[in-house]
Amino acid sequence: MDSNKDEAERCIKIALISVSKNQPDKARKFLEKAQRLFPTDKAKNLLELLAQKGKPPDENGGPVNSDEPTMRHRSGHGEEPNVSAQGATDSGKPYTADQLDAVKKIKSCKDYYQILGVEKTASEEDLKKAYRKLALKFHPDKNHAPGATDAFKAIGNAYALLSNTDKRRQYDQYGEEQSHPTRQRNHRDFEADISPEDLFNMFFGGGFPSSNVHVYRNGRMHFAHQNRPERREQQRDGGLALFVQLMPILILIIVSALSQMMVTQPPYSLSYRPSAGHIHKRHTSNLKVLFYVGDRFNEEFSGNNMKNVERSVEEDYISNLRNNCWKEKQQKEGLLYRARYFGDSELYQRAQKMGTPSCSRLSEIQVLLDG
Repeated sequence: MDSNKDEAERCIKIALISVSKNQPDKARKFLEKAQRLFPTDKAKNLLELLAQKGKPPDENGGPVNSDEPTMRHRSGHGEEPNVSAQGATDSGKPYTADQLDAVKKIKSCKDYYQILGVEKTASEEDLKKAYRKLALKFHPDKNHAPGATDAFKAIGNAYALLSNTDKRRQYDQYGEEQSHPTRQRNHRDFEADISPEDLFNMFFGGGFPSSNVHVYRNGRMHFAHQNRPERREQQRDGGLALFVQLMPILILIIVSALSQMMVTQPPYSLSYRPSAGHIHKRHTSNLKVLFYVGDRFNEEFSGNNMKNVERSVEEDYISNLRNNCWKEKQQKEGLLYRARYFGDSELYQRAQKMGTPSCSRLSEIQVLLDG
């Protein structure tokens, strides 16, 4: 019923805007729709006035002046709900009944697994596929149905948490007991560490244009649950406990740093590094990989030692190529997926032309090794 009420309010607003633009037929259509969704005296009275005079009063109580290009909206405390987070619907952008039903379905989900439409045994790849599909479907610049922004936030929150192994394990253990009055844990323990837009951009190599449908705070779009004052108080009280928990990690970092200082630095670098003394160019004899060495390299390495160094250089080089090739493919596939989904031919052509130099070089090396 709440969603019907919100939709009815939206229809009333569109009707008032239509009257201000001298479009009485359109206004009557939306007022009648508002009455079907959620009957109110306001819509009924506006319909009667429209039938009598053709111009119902605006939201401030005065008559609508059809000569004015825009209409004023009440900004103080009144009966109208705050719709700043649903700016797309105020502009009357169209949406389908399927989109509205899909938003309602997301809002009715009881846990994160239901939101993504996956089983509790879902693999990381299953989570990625589900998120990729839903994020494009519910992004507020694609879906203008009421509540699409909240649904998009919920989807991002669900993926960000379930893709984190530790948080997912905690959620599986405590998530079903949030309503139990004797439990201290609740939903605010299961918040994502990344905003929905950042997550979307990470998947698809770039986001949608900025829009008024998002609610930002301190430069980031927030979608975590409320109870912030309680959380801050808990963080202050738990500061000492947190420090004690972090002590083993700090000790491990210190020991690791000391051990690194005692380990001999490799005699080469794959890039020019004056700070390490690696300033002289060399190439491996097999794959002709460029690397840099110090002044005394020729004196210290020869014969089998030289072969071992060159083998290490080539292994490091191939490992770097594999990592860079994977990143290049991910970026290209993400752009192609977006272009196909939105029918953006320009983006599709740009993605098709995007090169993968690391993958090409890796293929060349594979040919040399196989030959």
